[in-house]
Amino acid sequence: MARSRKVTVSTDTHGHTSGWAETDAAPPAPDPTAAAFFDVDNTMMQGASIYWFARGLAARNYFTTGDLLRFAWQQLRFRVLATEHAGDMSQAKETALAFIEGWRVDDVERLAEEIFDELMAPRIWAGTRRLAQGHLDADERVWLVSAAPVEIGRIIAARLGLSGAIGTVAEVADGAYTGRLVGDLMHGPAKAEAVTQLAAVEGLDLSRCTAYSDSSNDLPMLSTVGRGVAVNPDSVLLREARQRGWEVRDFRTGRRAVKIAVPSTAAAGLVAGAVTAGLALHRRRHRGS
Repeated sequence: MARSRKVTVSTDTHGHTSGWAETDAAPPAPDPTAAAFFDVDNTMMQGASIYWFARGLAARNYFTTGDLLRFAWQQLRFRVLATEHAGDMSQAKETALAFIEGWRVDDVERLAEEIFDELMAPRIWAGTRRLAQGHLDADERVWLVSAAPVEIGRIIAARLGLSGAIGTVAEVADGAYTGRLVGDLMHGPAKAEAVTQLAAVEGLDLSRCTAYSDSSNDLPMLSTVGRGVAVNPDSVLLREARQRGWEVRDFRTGRRAVKIAVPSTAAAGLVAGAVTAGLALHRRRHRGS
């Protein structure tokens, strides 16, 4: 029902009218069945959130800069060679969260908050953030969907004022991580399945939802919703977006948009592989001291 609007008009010395006026038309009602889903790595943030988390841990002497550099090289090779086939993902699953075995959940969340403020916040793409804000302004829920541990995703979502996060889930016993996963890495088809399950719980109509990603690995998620948007897309996703008539947004700079020296979304396993040795060494040093 349209609400009554007040109209105020004034007349100047020349007989011209000025002032403000509002019509009786009510604003469009928000759609409770619509929502937006944003990939994190290289979509919402430059680089991978788990990589910046590792950088923050290195700055706190949990492992060495050399460990981090070796990891970065592995990640660059991982992306360039496009080796994300079943065998690699199986290995990634085995090591994905081994590096936090024995850590208290509240300690990881505290570190994630500190490291977000220090290293991640400056790397949020302003353009992508505006896209998310547009959905929030339309009273739509906005969720992050990431292969990173869900605790990191939840911190990022909270800091950005978003609705929540979907991420890789670590097994917890007595308030501490066991180092094992609950289910699979949140990657590829797993993202589409998680979005579908969330939609059922939240009463969303996927045909009225939007998804954003930079990676062709997220084609299942982008295809699950009514509107897919390619953000800072890789070459495969860019080609697919053009064929499907999807919107393309690129917030990178330079003559050619390239992703350099930052890990990819499916890096959760390889991040952990590089980090685990450093953390084990850190623990041994502390036990011996």
